[in-house]
Amino acid sequence: MAFLLRGAHVVDPQVALDCVRDVLIDEGRIQAVGEDLARPAGAEAIDARGKYLVPGLVDMHVHFRDPGFEYKETIETGSRAATHGGFTDVATMPNTDPVSDTGAEIRYQIDRAHEAGLCHVRPIGALTRAEKGESLAEIGDMVVEGAAAFSDDGHGVQGAGMMRTCMEYVSQFGRVAIAHCEVESLTAHGVINEGRASTRLGMFGWPALGEELEIYRDIELCKLTGCPLHIAHISTARGLELVRAAKAEGLPVTCEVCPHHLFLCEDDITDTYDTNLKMNPPLRSAADAAALVEGLVDGSIDCLVTDHAPHAPHEKNCEWEIAFFGTIGLETSLPLMLTNLVGPQKMSWSRLVEAMAVAPREILRLEPVRLEAGSAADLTLIDPTATIEVTPDYFESRSKNSAFLGCTLTGVATDVFVNGRRTLTDGVVTSQGR
Repeated sequence: MAFLLRGAHVVDPQVALDCVRDVLIDEGRIQAVGEDLARPAGAEAIDARGKYLVPGLVDMHVHFRDPGFEYKETIETGSRAATHGGFTDVATMPNTDPVSDTGAEIRYQIDRAHEAGLCHVRPIGALTRAEKGESLAEIGDMVVEGAAAFSDDGHGVQGAGMMRTCMEYVSQFGRVAIAHCEVESLTAHGVINEGRASTRLGMFGWPALGEELEIYRDIELCKLTGCPLHIAHISTARGLELVRAAKAEGLPVTCEVCPHHLFLCEDDITDTYDTNLKMNPPLRSAADAAALVEGLVDGSIDCLVTDHAPHAPHEKNCEWEIAFFGTIGLETSLPLMLTNLVGPQKMSWSRLVEAMAVAPREILRLEPVRLEAGSAADLTLIDPTATIEVTPDYFESRSKNSAFLGCTLTGVATDVFVNGRRTLTDGVVTSQGR
């Protein structure tokens, strides 16, 4: 079906667009971008005045728990959450059960996503078998089946020699190695940032060095192997400085940050012990969060991700020490950015588009999506004035463990188009199958 979006504020730094335009989409592609476009016979006109139209958002770090943990999230429910949050593409981490370390597991995810018919799912394959860090996974097989990148996310690859082998192998396939940086001998038993919070609440601390030491190591391995390296969920100012230095040296190093590391810090953890604030890596200091915001705005941090980590109530409604790590994020990521950075004019719309649409496609080596004729019609329409209350009922995700429950946020995706199909209509997920 054809759609004519009338009067949208179109933002795409790739083609120097930041103005009001009409956009015609048909047959899965953008057919025209211009002023006062005529509506073809049969095309549905959409009044987009007062809204922003951007290339479809991409989250390159999510956990859909399927197969193995479907009681938390499935590919279908995760796709619904992604669509509700305004995303056209998500990249799923491999720590499922079984771990996604063969081509069959990659194909499983792509087929389930195809059945859901909502968004593009780009599976990330494991670097090592079962994410044990002992031997190479079937990387070539997974590339053939469609793996977008490789990571042992959830664990750092502890052996430097093993990580070197992984990076040398991944580089042969034109993919990026995504590093979950954690030296487990330093973080063992840690459940909260090592510092004021761990002292105040009397819990085992998780030192920043446990992350920074492995960032340093993997940047050195990037230098040695030439393999593109992406640092996952960076959480410390020192870690960001290491990435900045690597970029200044001309190394192929990129990094990502999560909303919870931007807008929350260890001071938000009180004696109520809200386990939705228990993360891996943990919420750091206020100074770290401020440095990460600055890094995202100035482009030192390439992209925003959610590390969407669904967990069941019994895995969170328990003592802090035994609660699972992580928070869901797909449905609050864009509203948090609009409320905290774009709305107050700390970040431009163009920079938002770079961080949430352009850079993740570049890092994953995906086809670019641009607001120009001929490009794929993967688009997100955003109402910057709509207000949402973050409650459990708001979420399409099967799990409700959000660190931002109770917040009121301004700005939300209202419509999403994937290959020209309208998968979100006025804020309602509209699955159409394929």
